[in-house]
Amino acid sequence: MDRDGLRVNARRLQRSLESLARIGATADGGVDRLALTDADRQARDALVAWLDRLGLRITIDDMGNIFGLRAGRDEGVRPVMMGSHLDSQSRGGRFDGALGVIGALEVMRVLEESRVVTERPVILAAWTAEEGSRFTPSKLGSAVWAGDLDKEWVWGRPDRHGATLLEELERIGYKGVSPCARWPFQAYYELHIEQGPLLEAAGRAIGVPAGIVSLHVYDIHVSGEANQVGPTPMEGRRDALVAAAEMVLAVRALPSAAGGDMVATVGMLEVAPNCYNVIPEDVHFTVDLRGWDEALVERSWERLAGEFRGVAARHGCRLHAEESSRTGRTEFDPGLMRRITDHAEALGLSTMSLVSGAGHDTAHLAGVGPTAMIFVPSIGGRSHTPAEETGWADCAAGADVLLRCILEASGPSSD
Repeated sequence: MDRDGLRVNARRLQRSLESLARIGATADGGVDRLALTDADRQARDALVAWLDRLGLRITIDDMGNIFGLRAGRDEGVRPVMMGSHLDSQSRGGRFDGALGVIGALEVMRVLEESRVVTERPVILAAWTAEEGSRFTPSKLGSAVWAGDLDKEWVWGRPDRHGATLLEELERIGYKGVSPCARWPFQAYYELHIEQGPLLEAAGRAIGVPAGIVSLHVYDIHVSGEANQVGPTPMEGRRDALVAAAEMVLAVRALPSAAGGDMVATVGMLEVAPNCYNVIPEDVHFTVDLRGWDEALVERSWERLAGEFRGVAARHGCRLHAEESSRTGRTEFDPGLMRRITDHAEALGLSTMSLVSGAGHDTAHLAGVGPTAMIFVPSIGGRSHTPAEETGWADCAAGADVLLRCILEASGPSSD
């Protein structure tokens, strides 16, 4: 068999992505498929049914991670893995995570229908709660699997309504019996949309990221004093929202002031009592700092924290700031990166080296074994929004590169 001649079925890939996008679909073309909601359960059910039709050995661990294993000739060697996640943001797009899972499914379909016998087992993985939109921090399923977070702690993480991750795993029927624990693997590849504008701007078909930026997230609580707005003079008010607003502007100005390549964002803000005629007493918001240079990110937070303390003091407010999550810079395996480049170029696809500004499950997988990602262009650089879009031909091109990478990695064993 000419393995180099194998290609994914682009139309089938599109149909499966469209089918998945109908689960949790929103009126504006996006998806609302928060982790462990009923929509997430339906997406999981669909994936499990697809894996079952292929005759794969399906395992669900007690973090809800789903694995579909296709046996190799030698079951005693390290497997090759690929995958991503099924959950989305509350107003997310159709491709983030979904392309990695469905692209991996399409690779499995090609292997099966072409009767390819691999030396190594091949595993498709769908990780739980990657987005961090319902349960924080993000990438929980892969973090526990890799041993980077304690399972009991993660099980107890609440959503905004107080439901814990464990309760919701049990409610939707996806708390498996297998313990969530890592195993060694030969290679892990993840196909993903870029979630940025670089590939489209450069006219390149395939991105080969060198790694993922360092990501620090902080929870900020500002406490003032509530009072009736009419009788209370402007002078002497302890307005938590005014103090928080100055802090938000300081976050916006931070990258320029720090003088390095980084981004800083306030993505969530809650105000209490949140009433038009009451001076705000409590504000909770998040600060997200990202950059390739970890020392720069650390120094920038120290600078920002000092500014926050000064703002709080000027407004007579109390400040509580704590780091809620930290993921150090991830560097991908150079050998796997070269294979992605070689296979893409063999298919006539142009490539580009870049760094991922978005977090991925691969940040945890890279600590277990050789890991790399395959990026395809995001139209307009948009992601985490219903406007997220990637061309169908680009999806198929990325899946073809993934197929070739998996075929090579699952070949003759050197264990």
